[in-house]
Amino acid sequence: MNNLREYFHTNWAAMTLHDWIGLIITVAAFIGMVWIYARVFNPKNKERYESQRHIPFDEENTDSENEK
Repeated sequence: MNNLREYFHTNWAAMTLHDWIGLIITVAAFIGMVWIYARVFNPKNKERYESQRHIPFDEENTDSENEK
């Protein structure tokens, strides 16, 4: 147990600005992904997302395709 505690020990005082920015971005990305997964896999949102599942395969012309 002592070896595991030493492995996960963090010296918070020695962290640089880049370390803090990386930590904040990592934690924010984790929280964002949890929020997205909870929203997408929630059964009450199934109807809304199932109605949009064909969008990637839609062959409707867009403005960028008409300019070619």
